[in-house]
Amino acid sequence: MMKKWFSQIGPATLIAAAFIGPGTVTLCSIAGVNFGYQLLWAMLLSIAATIVLQEMSARLGLISQKGLSEILRQEIEQPIFRVGAIVLVLSAIIIGNAAYEAGNISGGVLGLSAIFPNNKLVLLGWEINFLSLVLGGLAFGLLYSGSYKVLERSLIALVVLMSFSFLVTAFITRPDPEAVFKGLFVPSIPENGLLTIVGLIGTTVVPYNLFLHASLVKEKWKKPTDLKFAVKDTIVAILVGGMVSMAIIISAAGSKLNEIQNAVDLAEGLVPLYGATAKYFMALGLFASGITSAITAPLAAAYVARGIFGWKDGMKSKKVRSVWMFILFLGVLFSSLNIKSIEIIKFAQVTNGILLPVISGFLLWVMNKRSVLGSYVNNLSQNVFGFIILGVAIFLGAKSIWKVFYSM
Repeated sequence: MMKKWFSQIGPATLIAAAFIGPGTVTLCSIAGVNFGYQLLWAMLLSIAATIVLQEMSARLGLISQKGLSEILRQEIEQPIFRVGAIVLVLSAIIIGNAAYEAGNISGGVLGLSAIFPNNKLVLLGWEINFLSLVLGGLAFGLLYSGSYKVLERSLIALVVLMSFSFLVTAFITRPDPEAVFKGLFVPSIPENGLLTIVGLIGTTVVPYNLFLHASLVKEKWKKPTDLKFAVKDTIVAILVGGMVSMAIIISAAGSKLNEIQNAVDLAEGLVPLYGATAKYFMALGLFASGITSAITAPLAAAYVARGIFGWKDGMKSKKVRSVWMFILFLGVLFSSLNIKSIEIIKFAQVTNGILLPVISGFLLWVMNKRSVLGSYVNNLSQNVFGFIILGVAIFLGAKSIWKVFYSM
């Protein structure tokens, strides 16, 4: 019975692995330190929105047996709109993921650095963090295998490690159950908390995960009767991911720190209160979050390019491998040499800010097309929730773009 249950776990676990990256860990840590348990409701809202959108993406991939980028290329008939959509998607997903990949690897390195502080090498006058090369090599090996099963099982193991680490850390801090319950179910917007709320939602409802999920689902399941497994997988995995994010907020709220810059500061800050054990669990969680996102970001970009350009080859083809290798190489390079790709990241933030509402809108449109989904189109409640999320996505996109230009 247990073996059969585990055999139906898969694609959505990779989605959870993707959205709980170092950026999410850092933002959740800052939210907990600055606002205690008050913003747990924002994470709960984010998880509900993510489940709604990812279920649509999974249903689309399973029923149509096509990726979202492939459907985008085929279903937008107006040439100008099609070209514009393709350029936007390629810019946001491929260039954006290349920019964020350095942060993914650096986050994993930060986690390991809390355990192994001596990690610098000097080579030809350059100071290199060799842990970046180790993490990059690990991600390269898993991606180069080209096997969905290998990737799935590896990422499930890493997500289990990450979940265990952060949940244990939250337990060690002995949170106040009443305050946690109030934070979850009594929404409040504390002073200066709006941008953090926007960030918590934006870091959970991720545009590239909509592309990744549709592509992964069709790798695992082929028949419409498998839809019940895909839906259950989506709900369970994203709920677990949400619990991990909440555990980080709870851990940070229990740290009694006044200010932090990243999750390693939180790990160090837990030591005086709860001992070195809390630090090591937090560091392991940060490492796992970094390596999982370092794998899924290049993978998502490769699937997007494959669908956009209509490549029929599998993940072992030279064209597909060249995409994820390019993104992984830039991530390792920027991370190991501590190069700050600020302008590229700003560009990625702008394109992602535009992409989330555009892709959410496109997804809703496609999910109501019987020519694509037949009887599996959205029902009324799915459309209502979908359009509410679309409104939030437009707000998030505007905020993201405004924040980038305001900071220039």
